[in-house]
Amino acid sequence: MNTPIEGNCWKYSDNIDTDVIIPARYLNTSDEKELASHCLEDIDSSFASSVQKGDIIVAGENFGCGSSREHAPIAIKASGISVVIAKSFARIFYRNAINIGLPILENKELSDECDKGDKISVDLASGTVKNLTKNKTYQCEGFPEEIQNLINQGGLINYTKKKLGV
Repeated sequence: MNTPIEGNCWKYSDNIDTDVIIPARYLNTSDEKELASHCLEDIDSSFASSVQKGDIIVAGENFGCGSSREHAPIAIKASGISVVIAKSFARIFYRNAINIGLPILENKELSDECDKGDKISVDLASGTVKNLTKNKTYQCEGFPEEIQNLINQGGLINYTKKKLGV
């Protein structure tokens, strides 16, 4: 995680709930590619067809509120998003994201000062976020080494398998 992540910003507002991230009508599948193809479609019909690997979601308060479905962070990660940065996260979404290896960071200023399409750089170890388009730097809390390892392994299941030698 020492190499910064760079991607284009996809900007969303407050209270993006899990039913908006992946509508309930698609919860009959666990296929990651299928989930990704419907990610955010009810609020941004261009997202699934336009998102690029490495892109970054920036959002307001309470991202991931609503029901505690792991499908939501799975759909985001499978779509190619490398990190989600929001003013705050619903606690169950926060843990689900970490458990599946989707890095998420909290910052109160970034979402007010960036625009869709801005080039963003993120150093997960230090928590440094740079808006390269606007030449501004923000600080988030970095991840402890164990959480960095968990994310690097692709989530809790892979992390546990490696620790157990399975």
